[in-house]
Amino acid sequence: MTYLLDSHTHTLASGHAYATLHEMAHAAAAKGLQLLGITEHAMAMPGTCHEYYFQNMRILPRELYGIEVMHGAEVNIMDYEGGLDMEESLLKKMDVTIASMHTPCLKPGTKAENTHAYIQAMKNPYINIIGHPDDSRYPVDYLALVQAAKEFGTLLELNNNSLHPLGARVNPIPNDVVMLEYCKKYQVPIILDSDAHTLEDVGNHCFLDPLLETIHFPEELIVNRSVAEYKKYINRFRHE
Repeated sequence: MTYLLDSHTHTLASGHAYATLHEMAHAAAAKGLQLLGITEHAMAMPGTCHEYYFQNMRILPRELYGIEVMHGAEVNIMDYEGGLDMEESLLKKMDVTIASMHTPCLKPGTKAENTHAYIQAMKNPYINIIGHPDDSRYPVDYLALVQAAKEFGTLLELNNNSLHPLGARVNPIPNDVVMLEYCKKYQVPIILDSDAHTLEDVGNHCFLDPLLETIHFPEELIVNRSVAEYKKYINRFRHE
């Protein structure tokens, strides 16, 4: 399968990534992508950019090196009620938004607490993607998660960084398998993302392909196959 887009990447602005916006876009174009999402960590993540950075995104080009560039944020889920570290007035200005759980921002809760937090975040109309919900430090009821994603039209992410042997997330593969099997059963689409923090990782899905092949995951449920399909789910086009 040919993947046409990568919707979750970080630049120097996120504080612990290593390339510029133009370097990331150039790498995406060189790899044959048609669209790149730049989603900096939102304000609660230590070392990331200030709120003013996101407010000023209106000046950024949405085409570089012949590809579309979506500018957005990976926001942090801050509590078990799905509270976020970005106000809705700013969220709605983002081209694309990902809601994730990170240990510097939220202490892992029980399965019920974590699941409730994800579902509450999905209820926000400006959350497009749930980022890497596969970390065993944050146990999740995947049946409830998948059913909520279907109800609210939110994409569930399969994250290449999660599966990296040097990654920090705990035991992600069994969790991803459970989530994907439910996605197959209930016909819930997913998005494959690199979560690249270096230009070399842009568009990299090397750890995801073997997993998808093993469980025979249907290509029609992977939105990376089509830019038009992806645009049905993100703020820049969904709320126009």
